[in-house]
Amino acid sequence: MKHSLIRAFFFSFTVFFIPCLALANALESIRVWPSPDETRVVIDLKTEADFSYFTLSSPERLVVDLKKTSLSAKLPVSISDSPVLKNIRKSSPPTKGTFRLVFELKEKVRPQLFKLAPTPGGQYGHRLVIDLPHKARGAPVDKVTSDSKKVSRDVSQLYGTADIIVAIDAGHGGEDPGSIGPSRKYEKNATLAISKKIATQINKVPGMKAVLTRHGDYFVNLNKRSEIARRNKAHLLVSIHADGFHTPHPEGASVFVLNTRRANSEIARWVENHEAQSQLLGGAGEVLSKNNSDRNISQTLLDLQFSHSQKEGYKLATKILSQMTRSGIRLHKKNPVNASLAVLKSPDIPSVLVETGFITNPTEERLLFQRGHQDKLVRALSNAIVDYFEANPPEGTLFANRGQSKKHKVRRGESLSIIAGNYGSSVKAIMQANKLKSSGLAIGQVLIIPAVSKSASSPRIPKLSKTVTHIVQRGDYLGKIAKRYQVSVAAIKKQNRLRTDTLKLGQKLTITVGLKDEPLRKHVVKRGDFLGKIAKKYQVSVNSIRQANNLRSDSLAVGQVLLIPHS
Repeated sequence: MKHSLIRAFFFSFTVFFIPCLALANALESIRVWPSPDETRVVIDLKTEADFSYFTLSSPERLVVDLKKTSLSAKLPVSISDSPVLKNIRKSSPPTKGTFRLVFELKEKVRPQLFKLAPTPGGQYGHRLVIDLPHKARGAPVDKVTSDSKKVSRDVSQLYGTADIIVAIDAGHGGEDPGSIGPSRKYEKNATLAISKKIATQINKVPGMKAVLTRHGDYFVNLNKRSEIARRNKAHLLVSIHADGFHTPHPEGASVFVLNTRRANSEIARWVENHEAQSQLLGGAGEVLSKNNSDRNISQTLLDLQFSHSQKEGYKLATKILSQMTRSGIRLHKKNPVNASLAVLKSPDIPSVLVETGFITNPTEERLLFQRGHQDKLVRALSNAIVDYFEANPPEGTLFANRGQSKKHKVRRGESLSIIAGNYGSSVKAIMQANKLKSSGLAIGQVLIIPAVSKSASSPRIPKLSKTVTHIVQRGDYLGKIAKRYQVSVAAIKKQNRLRTDTLKLGQKLTITVGLKDEPLRKHVVKRGDFLGKIAKKYQVSVNSIRQANNLRSDSLAVGQVLLIPHS
């Protein structure tokens, strides 16, 4: 009897417990990150993946078999924002204990699958990554390019009117959140918001154009960020980040420049380690491991390759720190910090990495997501970039050719205001130089573009905000006032050093408001008015007036009412 019970126990153990051991792995979640070049699928697993895969046609599918794996995630998953992936579902497994995933595709692709180990910081565990490349759909066009500038850079260089291209890199993205603040705000979201604002301001400067390395919440390989800048023939790469540290105490902004040997501070070493973690998050290890072969190149050659970029990057970093100081932005380091970071290692493009503050500091985490503080950062960085190129204009660009008269042959669709904008001149100056009595032009007509002095043509970075005074009236309270000016109660209290929410009648409050929230101004067209003159009066661009009023031509009528935007 005793032996029978023992045999029954071992039978039960074999039937019920051993299969549990066999299915030791579990599919915990599936994350999909579409980007312009590829759709990345990340499968989170309890332990290291043991997998195989194959593709099927008519219809196109990718089939992935996860061995000894059970399902803990919700399926199916429908995808609406990927050009190649429609749906992820489960299917009948080929053998017991195998979990089969089917990826329904919109077109034939060559998938790339690889495993990633858990990250040192603990954000992620074991992962299986599937990259589904998108078909090449012509040369990529950056979303922030100007439609009015259709001459290629090579041709415009001959005329000395080429744009200065500035690549703005929003750090992290997608599955890589970057540093995480005390209230769980992500670095990747702050960097994207700030980068987009910088690009907008750069594009408002005549003779300059910005390109973004990412436009949304997706990961871009660290080495590919420099490739995007190079593909767009960028003169400069500025990478935007928000610092992190293992304690909440450090605060202030820093600017990092390339040092091929070693970091010169504890914070710099932390940033280097954090970037290494980003490589693990994004699966960039394979690409970066290939670059390790560069160590076989002599150090002398390496120094020669990077010397120009390092020198120019240091110049820009110094200007950024100076502008931040003028803007009242707290600095962590008053001088550029040396670090060896992948995004800075482009020998042909001067590059800097700007840490806009410590997101791990509770106060700075709040600031990094406040509109007013973001605008202050954007203005400091934009002014520094313009100042740098004023002092170091690239050959063949409009910046380098100020002070020299040029000739322009009128093309179809061009108007005086468009031509003036392209050359950083004014309609009035061109009309005077060519003795024009009207703004009408003929195709093929040759115009003399007068020399523009640097003092007269220094680009103006439009103001993003202004300070107003509010006098407390009966019935006012902080929440009501904050709603009126579209700011936070905390921002009003901080700006006015209020310790309580109590207000007094007649009390004066200073409030920083965004200009975009201000009502549009109106201008009644008078005799002799033209768009260039009106734009100059209100310190806005001609194009912004056209867009605000849906103008199809530059012709104006006396008495016509125009809406004037604030930027």
